[in-house]
Amino acid sequence: MEHINYLLAGALGLALAACSGFRVFVPLLAASLAYRTGYLTPSAGFEWLGSWPAVAALGTATVAEILGYYVPVVDNLLDTITGPASFIAGTLLMTSALPDLPPMVRWGLGVLVGGGTAGIIQTGTSLLRAGSTATTGGLGNPVLATAENLLAIVGTVLGLLVPLLVAALAVGAVGWVLVHLRRWRQRRAARRTAAVWPAPEGSA
Repeated sequence: MEHINYLLAGALGLALAACSGFRVFVPLLAASLAYRTGYLTPSAGFEWLGSWPAVAALGTATVAEILGYYVPVVDNLLDTITGPASFIAGTLLMTSALPDLPPMVRWGLGVLVGGGTAGIIQTGTSLLRAGSTATTGGLGNPVLATAENLLAIVGTVLGLLVPLLVAALAVGAVGWVLVHLRRWRQRRAARRTAAVWPAPEGSA
Protein backbone atom coordinates (compact mmCIF):
# COMPACT_ATOMS: atom_id res chain seq x y z
CA MET A 1 0.00 0.00 0.00
CA GLU A 2 2.85 2.36 0.83
CA HIS A 3 4.44 1.76 -2.57
CA ILE A 4 1.17 2.69 -4.28
CA ASN A 5 1.06 5.95 -2.33
CA TYR A 6 4.59 6.78 -3.46
CA LEU A 7 3.67 5.94 -7.05
CA LEU A 8 0.55 8.12 -7.01
CA ALA A 9 2.38 11.00 -5.33
CA GLY A 10 5.18 10.83 -7.89
CA ALA A 11 2.71 10.64 -10.77
CA LEU A 12 0.79 13.62 -9.40
CA GLY A 13 3.95 15.68 -9.08
CA LEU A 14 5.09 14.72 -12.57
CA ALA A 15 1.69 15.48 -14.10
CA LEU A 16 1.49 18.95 -12.55
CA ALA A 17 5.13 19.69 -13.36
CA ALA A 18 4.53 18.81 -17.01
CA CYS A 19 1.56 21.19 -17.15
CA SER A 20 3.77 24.00 -15.85
CA GLY A 21 5.69 23.62 -19.09
CA PHE A 22 2.61 24.97 -20.88
CA ARG A 23 1.65 27.60 -18.31
CA VAL A 24 3.72 28.21 -15.22
CA PHE A 25 1.02 29.37 -12.83
CA VAL A 26 -2.01 27.24 -13.78
CA PRO A 27 -0.82 24.04 -12.04
CA LEU A 28 0.65 26.06 -9.17
CA LEU A 29 -2.73 27.68 -8.59
CA ALA A 30 -4.49 24.32 -8.81
CA ALA A 31 -2.07 22.78 -6.31
CA SER A 32 -2.51 25.78 -4.01
CA LEU A 33 -6.30 25.40 -4.11
CA ALA A 34 -6.03 21.64 -3.59
CA TYR A 35 -3.85 22.17 -0.52
CA ARG A 36 -6.09 24.98 0.73
CA THR A 37 -9.27 22.89 0.51
CA GLY A 38 -7.68 19.75 1.91
CA TYR A 39 -8.07 17.78 -1.32
CA LEU A 40 -4.31 17.20 -1.17
CA THR A 41 -1.84 17.35 1.68
CA PRO A 42 1.47 19.08 0.95
CA SER A 43 4.72 17.55 2.07
CA ALA A 44 6.52 19.06 5.04
CA GLY A 45 7.66 22.62 4.45
CA PHE A 46 5.12 23.40 1.72
CA GLU A 47 2.14 24.35 3.86
CA TRP A 48 2.61 27.95 2.68
CA LEU A 49 1.53 26.91 -0.79
CA GLY A 50 -2.00 26.35 0.55
CA SER A 51 -2.29 29.73 2.27
CA TRP A 52 -4.74 32.42 1.15
CA PRO A 53 -1.95 34.86 0.20
CA ALA A 54 -0.46 32.16 -2.05
CA VAL A 55 -3.85 31.49 -3.65
CA ALA A 56 -4.39 35.21 -4.29
CA ALA A 57 -0.90 35.79 -5.70
CA LEU A 58 -1.00 32.71 -7.92
CA GLY A 59 -4.51 33.54 -9.13
CA THR A 60 -3.40 37.01 -10.21
CA ALA A 61 -0.27 35.65 -11.88
CA THR A 62 -2.31 33.00 -13.70
CA VAL A 63 -4.67 35.55 -15.26
CA ALA A 64 -1.77 37.81 -16.24
CA GLU A 65 0.16 34.95 -17.83
CA ILE A 66 -2.81 33.63 -19.82
CA LEU A 67 -3.73 37.08 -21.16
CA GLY A 68 -0.12 38.02 -21.83
CA TYR A 69 0.30 35.26 -24.40
CA TYR A 70 -2.35 36.91 -26.57
CA VAL A 71 -0.37 40.14 -26.86
CA PRO A 72 2.08 40.31 -29.82
CA VAL A 73 5.76 40.58 -28.87
CA VAL A 74 4.83 40.07 -25.20
CA ASP A 75 4.25 36.37 -25.89
CA ASN A 76 7.81 35.87 -27.12
CA LEU A 77 9.12 37.95 -24.22
CA LEU A 78 7.21 35.75 -21.81
CA ASP A 79 8.88 32.67 -23.28
CA THR A 80 12.27 34.00 -22.20
CA ILE A 81 10.96 34.57 -18.67
CA THR A 82 8.90 31.40 -18.27
CA GLY A 83 11.85 29.20 -19.26
CA PRO A 84 13.54 29.32 -15.85
CA ALA A 85 10.20 29.97 -14.13
CA SER A 86 8.73 26.71 -15.43
CA PHE A 87 11.78 24.83 -14.15
CA ILE A 88 11.29 26.33 -10.68
CA ALA A 89 7.54 25.65 -10.77
CA GLY A 90 8.06 22.04 -11.85
CA THR A 91 10.56 21.53 -9.06
CA LEU A 92 8.19 22.96 -6.44
CA LEU A 93 5.21 20.97 -7.69
CA MET A 94 7.11 17.69 -7.74
CA THR A 95 8.77 18.22 -4.37
CA SER A 96 5.58 19.39 -2.63
CA ALA A 97 3.66 16.35 -3.86
CA LEU A 98 6.12 13.72 -2.66
CA PRO A 99 5.43 12.06 0.70
CA ASP A 100 7.84 11.93 3.62
CA LEU A 101 11.26 11.23 2.16
CA PRO A 102 14.74 12.45 3.06
CA PRO A 103 15.01 16.10 1.96
CA MET A 104 17.89 15.36 -0.40
CA VAL A 105 15.86 12.66 -2.16
CA ARG A 106 12.74 14.82 -2.40
CA TRP A 107 14.56 17.85 -3.77
CA GLY A 108 16.69 15.71 -6.04
CA LEU A 109 13.60 14.16 -7.62
CA GLY A 110 11.96 17.58 -7.70
CA VAL A 111 14.81 19.15 -9.63
CA LEU A 112 15.62 16.27 -11.97
CA VAL A 113 12.13 14.93 -12.68
CA GLY A 114 9.82 17.85 -11.99
CA GLY A 115 12.03 20.72 -13.09
CA GLY A 116 13.49 18.76 -15.99
CA THR A 117 10.09 17.75 -17.34
CA ALA A 118 8.69 21.27 -17.11
CA GLY A 119 11.78 22.77 -18.71
CA ILE A 120 11.80 20.35 -21.65
CA ILE A 121 8.11 20.87 -22.43
CA GLN A 122 8.46 24.64 -22.12
CA THR A 123 11.41 24.52 -24.54
CA GLY A 124 9.21 22.69 -27.02
CA THR A 125 6.44 25.27 -26.79
CA SER A 126 8.96 28.12 -27.14
CA LEU A 127 10.34 26.59 -30.34
CA LEU A 128 6.83 26.15 -31.71
CA ARG A 129 6.04 29.79 -30.97
CA ALA A 130 9.27 30.94 -32.57
CA GLY A 131 8.41 28.89 -35.67
CA SER A 132 4.89 30.31 -35.72
CA THR A 133 6.27 33.85 -35.44
CA ALA A 134 8.70 33.24 -38.30
CA THR A 135 6.23 31.53 -40.65
CA THR A 136 3.00 33.42 -39.93
CA GLY A 137 4.35 36.76 -38.74
CA GLY A 138 2.77 36.07 -35.35
CA LEU A 139 -0.75 35.56 -36.71
CA GLY A 140 -0.75 31.93 -35.65
CA ASN A 141 0.50 32.66 -32.14
CA PRO A 142 -2.96 33.22 -30.57
CA VAL A 143 -4.04 29.79 -31.83
CA LEU A 144 -0.95 28.25 -30.26
CA ALA A 145 -1.57 30.20 -27.04
CA THR A 146 -5.14 28.89 -26.86
CA ALA A 147 -3.94 25.32 -27.35
CA GLU A 148 -1.35 25.77 -24.59
CA ASN A 149 -3.95 27.25 -22.24
CA LEU A 150 -6.26 24.29 -22.83
CA LEU A 151 -3.46 21.77 -22.36
CA ALA A 152 -2.41 23.46 -19.12
CA ILE A 153 -5.93 23.68 -17.68
CA VAL A 154 -7.28 20.31 -18.84
CA GLY A 155 -3.99 18.59 -18.08
CA THR A 156 -3.92 20.03 -14.57
CA VAL A 157 -7.50 18.97 -13.81
CA LEU A 158 -6.89 15.47 -15.16
CA GLY A 159 -3.57 15.37 -13.31
CA LEU A 160 -5.40 15.89 -10.03
CA LEU A 161 -8.01 13.25 -10.91
CA VAL A 162 -6.05 10.61 -12.85
CA PRO A 163 -2.37 11.36 -12.20
CA LEU A 164 -1.04 8.06 -13.58
CA LEU A 165 -2.60 8.71 -17.00
CA VAL A 166 -1.34 12.28 -17.26
CA ALA A 167 2.10 11.27 -16.00
CA ALA A 168 2.33 8.65 -18.75
CA LEU A 169 1.31 11.25 -21.33
CA ALA A 170 3.90 13.64 -19.91
CA VAL A 171 6.65 11.06 -20.39
CA GLY A 172 5.51 10.64 -24.00
CA ALA A 173 5.49 14.41 -24.51
CA VAL A 174 9.02 14.73 -23.14
CA GLY A 175 10.21 11.99 -25.48
CA TRP A 176 8.55 13.69 -28.45
CA VAL A 177 10.15 17.04 -27.65
CA LEU A 178 13.60 15.50 -27.17
CA VAL A 179 13.43 13.65 -30.50
CA HIS A 180 12.34 16.74 -32.42
CA LEU A 181 14.82 18.95 -30.58
CA ARG A 182 17.62 16.61 -31.62
CA ARG A 183 16.47 16.67 -35.25
CA TRP A 184 16.22 20.47 -35.16
CA ARG A 185 19.79 20.73 -33.86
CA GLN A 186 21.04 18.30 -36.52
CA ARG A 187 19.40 20.34 -39.29
CA ARG A 188 20.81 23.55 -37.83
CA ALA A 189 24.30 22.05 -37.67
CA ALA A 190 23.96 20.82 -41.25
CA ARG A 191 22.98 24.30 -42.47
CA ARG A 192 25.96 25.84 -40.68
CA THR A 193 28.28 23.27 -42.21
CA ALA A 194 26.86 23.94 -45.67
CA ALA A 195 27.35 27.67 -45.17
CA VAL A 196 31.00 27.23 -44.20
CA TRP A 197 31.77 24.50 -46.73
CA PRO A 198 29.53 25.07 -49.77
CA ALA A 199 29.22 22.29 -52.29
CA PRO A 200 31.60 22.60 -55.30
CA GLU A 201 30.09 23.89 -58.50
CA GLY A 202 28.73 21.16 -60.72
CA SER A 203 28.47 18.63 -57.87
CA ALA A 204 25.29 16.58 -57.59
